[in-house]
Amino acid sequence: MKVAIFSTKSYDRQFLTGANTDYGHELIFHETPLNPAAATLASGCEAVCIFVNDDATADTLKILAAGGTRFIALRCTGFNNVDLNVAAELGIKVVRVTVYSPYSVAEHAVALLQCLNRKIHRAYNRTRDSNFALDGLMGVDLHDRTVGIIGTGKIGQIFAKIMSQGFGCKLLGYDLHPNSAFESELGGKYVTLPELFSQSDVISLHCPLTPENYYLINADAIAQMKPGIIIINTSRGGLVETEAVIAGLRAKHIGALGLDVYEQESELFFEDLSCEIIQDDVIERLLSFPNVIMTGHQAFFTQEAIGTIAKTTLASITEFEQGKPLSNEVKPPEKVPATA
Repeated sequence: MKVAIFSTKSYDRQFLTGANTDYGHELIFHETPLNPAAATLASGCEAVCIFVNDDATADTLKILAAGGTRFIALRCTGFNNVDLNVAAELGIKVVRVTVYSPYSVAEHAVALLQCLNRKIHRAYNRTRDSNFALDGLMGVDLHDRTVGIIGTGKIGQIFAKIMSQGFGCKLLGYDLHPNSAFESELGGKYVTLPELFSQSDVISLHCPLTPENYYLINADAIAQMKPGIIIINTSRGGLVETEAVIAGLRAKHIGALGLDVYEQESELFFEDLSCEIIQDDVIERLLSFPNVIMTGHQAFFTQEAIGTIAKTTLASITEFEQGKPLSNEVKPPEKVPATA
């Protein structure tokens, strides 16, 4: 099958080309992101493959459909950048990668947490300048601290296991779909969001972005948190209201902030802008704080994860090509019938 692949980086080409030896698809790589202006590049391709910041909203989908596209394969877990209702109306099937390496994201969240807590980033810069003073580098023992985990799916469960069995932390959880193993195997406790906010020393986000939880971490939520709270987000940027956390950092209410995602990341992340003047004043303010660490959506970025993503994506394309049931299909949410 002829497949147009957007937002291509060198590692995408390497792993997809390697995995494709088992599938034999015709892969056409485009470095440009998918958007209405770039959608015509997929003309004649029955399938397209996109990533987290590609634009698959209504205007783009209509152009894709007009060019013959009938299948979209997301090489990621999130699908909030796809208008599923319009895709269904146009007869375009959508799949995603439901599991790649939950360890990659969970371990990165722990790395951000400990880097912030023990001031590793600051110590690294000091020692490179032969400054071995310890002033300002004091952290805390994570042992016996309370960690609040919002979202206890595969990634949240692994993060919880590391924090409880590795560090000896107490666990609080919040999830619309509770997992019994979180309590029975990990000793966690499900609580309401206000309880999690008020009782946690660390809060880590491991949930998808939905219209209902957009800006889950906002000014009201931060006001309920303990002074000195450490917030980690490796899920989706829109879960955190950036202006609100900046205010919390300035007020010294938020003790530290670790981000692998950012609500306006689509114009910035995955690109080398080191020689450019960043026009986003919000992210510039955020990065000015010494107790903030941001990575560029790299939590998923391990050999194991990228390899699994490539194989799963190509396997899904093959299922579509052969008319088989789609193992990883994403469908529009069911509409609730109107009541009389």
